[in-house]
Amino acid sequence: MRRSVLIVDDHAGFRSAARALLEASGFEVVGDAADGGSAMSAVRELHPDVLLLDIQLPDMNGFDVAEALRDEHTVIVFVSSRSASAFRWRLAANPAWRFIAKSALSGDLLAAALT
Repeated sequence: MRRSVLIVDDHAGFRSAARALLEASGFEVVGDAADGGSAMSAVRELHPDVLLLDIQLPDMNGFDVAEALRDEHTVIVFVSSRSASAFRWRLAANPAWRFIAKSALSGDLLAAALT
């Protein structure tokens, strides 16, 4: 089954690279957004299976976006250029949240994070 993904990051280059990488791995990228407000609207409109969510956004942090979307039945996978250890206590607050470093992002790693 092909999983749908919404990519949220304030850098257009990362959104474009992530889209190409994930689509080549069999994911369906249904959209992207550059900030938290747009991400919340897009999740509610597009109902993606997975939200690939940057932690540091221009209008709000990714954790606040994830909390606002907790009833949307979308799997949250955070990405950041920083390591998971920088966010350990926030990630531990919700065991359903996953994390992938931007430098390590791959379709295989995302698929593994979803199992």
